[in-house]
Amino acid sequence: MRQPNRRRRQRKQAEGDQRDRWMITYADLITLLLIFFVVMYAMSRLDTEKYKLVTQSLQATFQSGDSILEMGSGLTGTADTEKHKNPPPKPAADEESEDKDTAVEPLTERELAFRAQEEELANFMGLIQQYVKDNQLEEDIFIADEPQGIAITLSDRFLFDVGKAELKPGAAPVLGKLASLFGDLNTTVSIEGHTDNVPIGRYSSYKDNWELSGARAMSVLRFFLDHSKLDPEGFQYAGYADTRPAADNATAEGKQKNRRVEITVLRQLKE
Repeated sequence: MRQPNRRRRQRKQAEGDQRDRWMITYADLITLLLIFFVVMYAMSRLDTEKYKLVTQSLQATFQSGDSILEMGSGLTGTADTEKHKNPPPKPAADEESEDKDTAVEPLTERELAFRAQEEELANFMGLIQQYVKDNQLEEDIFIADEPQGIAITLSDRFLFDVGKAELKPGAAPVLGKLASLFGDLNTTVSIEGHTDNVPIGRYSSYKDNWELSGARAMSVLRFFLDHSKLDPEGFQYAGYADTRPAADNATAEGKQKNRRVEITVLRQLKE
């Protein structure tokens, strides 16, 4: 019985030795690190003479430098030379080349024509706005400066009777004022008729809103051509029925806004 107990004790001792072997490797690693740092410390040596030279050089540089905060050019002499308080002189050749680059090229004839047209449109818009204000027509005539040109929206209340395209007598003064200004413009005038979405009545002389909107635009155009004797080449017209509403057709007010004639003085030069 003693022999098995002895073998059991020997086995436990061997297992304990194997578990503790990692400590030997760890101790060797710590020892090597300690030796490494000792060698590095022994090799390091502060050169006081070189340290003094570097310190003196830095001090002299910072004392003689042109401060950027004072609109200077910095330590290197190249920082922000364009805003330097004493900028270096530029060669004459560089100045001539800069003058050539910044020289404004003359405008072409077409560009000059567009500028002249913009002045005409601005003057035209001012005159119409003043006319509307003087005659208290703000509720029937609306003027806007749109990208395509000066848009004048005329309500059908003073232009036409319901369902008809013949001009009312009271429309003549407004259209006559516009005609007096169109003759001096070097552009094209577009006339567009619009309606609401209410179908044409059974006894109307027009088939549908397309015919009505086109007929109303044509009536305004005829006034300019027949009554005011303007050049027909300066006009164009179209009828859009209810396809381009300006307001909601679900309300009476919206329908009233949609029944209109739009006259646009286009930003377009005549050929």
